[in-house]
Amino acid sequence: MSSQKATRETHNTPFSFTPYEIKEGEEYMNEDQVEHFRRILQSWKNELMREVDRTVHHMQDEAANFPDPNDRATQESEFSLELRTRDRERKLIKKIEESMENLERGDYGFCETCGVEIGLRRLEARPTATQCIDCKTLDEIREKQIG
Repeated sequence: MSSQKATRETHNTPFSFTPYEIKEGEEYMNEDQVEHFRRILQSWKNELMREVDRTVHHMQDEAANFPDPNDRATQESEFSLELRTRDRERKLIKKIEESMENLERGDYGFCETCGVEIGLRRLEARPTATQCIDCKTLDEIREKQIG
């Protein structure tokens, strides 16, 4: 793949990275690949943390005691939506941190179910992936059958 920029959307927060250029005969999850994913995960986490800070400052700056009940309800609704979004991002930050720990242990990039390589492109598309596409697909089929 060329050195074109790929953009990922995370809760309306884009970040870019250059896709990893695979070299012929290269070992999977070598030092260069580990560093590539370390940068992706750290950038993603940093961007999410900036969003958390922006939300806190926004809520502090915008908090007002509106005399009109409709205005107050609108503000509370907006704050509630922001807080739900931040809660999802907080959970995502935890997954990113777990992925970074796996990276340090040498477990990153391998399916936690069957042990095969998850693949660089899948990890670039979903850096917190813990299963290969086959195991993930089977899990989703089971979930549909059960619930």
